[in-house]
Formats: sequence, structure tokens, C-alpha cells
Amino acid sequence: MKSLKYLITFLGFFLLMSCSSVRVATDYDKEQDFTNYRTFAFYKPGIDAAEISDLDKKRILRAIESELKNKGMVKTDNPSLLVSIFTESRENVNIYQNNFGYGWGWDPYFWGPGGFNSVSTNVEGTLFIDLIDATKNELVWQGLGTGILSLDMDKKEKKINQIVAKILEEYPPELNQ
Repeated sequence: MKSLKYLITFLGFFLLMSCSSVRVATDYDKEQDFTNYRTFAFYKPGIDAAEISDLDKKRILRAIESELKNKGMVKTDNPSLLVSIFTESRENVNIYQNNFGYGWGWDPYFWGPGGFNSVSTNVEGTLFIDLIDATKNELVWQGLGTGILSLDMDKKEKKINQIVAKILEEYPPELNQ
């Protein structure tokens, strides 16, 4: 009974951690001096190509703009950086099995009525944020964040803000070393 309690506690903790976490990775050109980038604008062709709803694009762009402004950057028509995004998503199917039966003793062949199975699905989305040198038209920094998405509007907006903040936490790279 004690091992069952530990198993349920572990599975609960694992599910909470896997559902709430955001995984982030970044890559950048080490030859760039990121202190030269003080202004930004959104790169419309790249943003238009992102295959998500216009409402989600607006949520993402507002979150990016807010985070960059918090870093002291200014949005302008003559930027040093262009910001582009793209997204990927995939559906995850999770199957949980508990085949513990009722009765006295232990029987490895008994998969009786005491067991239960459950199936759940979720959508895992990845947001890529590209920062492009506006004068050279070269990618200088890329961040990506992956997390479980929600269909609930308020939860979705909160998750988008969380993912964008976590990605841009890594920018500029020199300040994080």
C-alpha cells in the first residue's frame, strides 16, 4: 500500500511538472555585439507566414513588444532589429494505466476490474522568436519555447505571456553570461 501511495504521488508530481513547464532554448551569433540593438520592429512577411490564428498572433506580438520594452528597447519604423515568429504544434496522446486488482494476495496474471485506464490529449506548441539584424538582413538570435497550450482564452493568453517571457529572458546573451 505504501508503494502505491508513492507511485500515485510521483505520477501526480510528474503530471503537474510536465503540464506547467516551459522548455526554452536559444542560439545566437557570438560575433554580434548585442548592445548595438536598441530599436525593433516586427517583420510582417515572417509574421504573416505563421500558421496560427490572427488573435494568437496579436497575443504573441503584444507579449514580445512588452518584454522588449521592459528591456529598454524602443519600437520604431527605423529599427536595428526585426522580430519574426513562427510556430509548430503537435498533439500528444497520454495513456495512463493502473492494473491493480481487488482481492487477497498478489497475482501477476490478474488484470481484473480493479484496474483503470485513462486517455488524455493535449496540444504542445513551440514558439520561435527570430531577431534579425535589419541592416544586414541576417538572423542574429533565435529563441524557442515549448509548452502545453490551452483552449481557454484566459489560460492561453497567460501561457503565451509565460512562454514569451521565458524565451526573452535569455536575450541579450551577453547579459546572461
